[in-house]
Amino acid sequence: MLIAMPMFTGLHPLWLVALVTLLATLIARTLHGVSPSGAVAGGIVAFVLYAAAGLGAFILLMLLFILTWGATRLGYPRKQRLGTAEKKEGRTASQVFANVGTAAVCAAAYRWHGNVLFLLAMSSALAEAAADTVSSELGQFFSQTAFLVTTWKKVPAGTNGGVSLFGTLSGILAATVISLTAVFIGLLPFKWLIFSIGAAIAAMFTDSFLGAALERRGLLSNDGVNFLSTLLAAGIAYSLA
Repeated sequence: MLIAMPMFTGLHPLWLVALVTLLATLIARTLHGVSPSGAVAGGIVAFVLYAAAGLGAFILLMLLFILTWGATRLGYPRKQRLGTAEKKEGRTASQVFANVGTAAVCAAAYRWHGNVLFLLAMSSALAEAAADTVSSELGQFFSQTAFLVTTWKKVPAGTNGGVSLFGTLSGILAATVISLTAVFIGLLPFKWLIFSIGAAIAAMFTDSFLGAALERRGLLSNDGVNFLSTLLAAGIAYSLA
């Protein structure tokens, strides 16, 4: 049974949800975390998460933004020289939906069905999105080379499907931070913590495999890889619990 804090899981008036979402979207755009289209997509996702799953879900999304924005901006000039830096204007609508669209669907499903397992799926999807971005961005910054997950041959940092020790540990930490926060604010009971973290980590490695096996060959886009990975994280967590 879910032990929840009403402050974070209760529903708020839609006008308040819309106002908070708008302010957060403007801040994200001002920081160049998202492009104009990404701001619209992010606003939609933020509104759905907040309206359907409460303030706690919105807090998780904002934490995800802080973690990924910080990791993306760290060592940005070096990443530009490597040709792996994100666009200066921020993530586009397709990137936003690919990374957090699954979480929004899970939140809506929770509101529709009342099944708390969808909150776990939502948390794990957000944890995987954080793990994937943080591991990639910090791995590029702190490591010169990586290992291709399908062959374990050395490749330049930032290569699709490449993994490094520092990047991997950073991703695991990011997934843990998101999942622990979900427990702390009452979205998840403590007994589900390992499911949220474990599913996110498993999907993070799957993301690398898909990047090496399919994205490098042009068979799947980066957005496609990210979407499938968050969907997998949500599915694994839901099934385990």
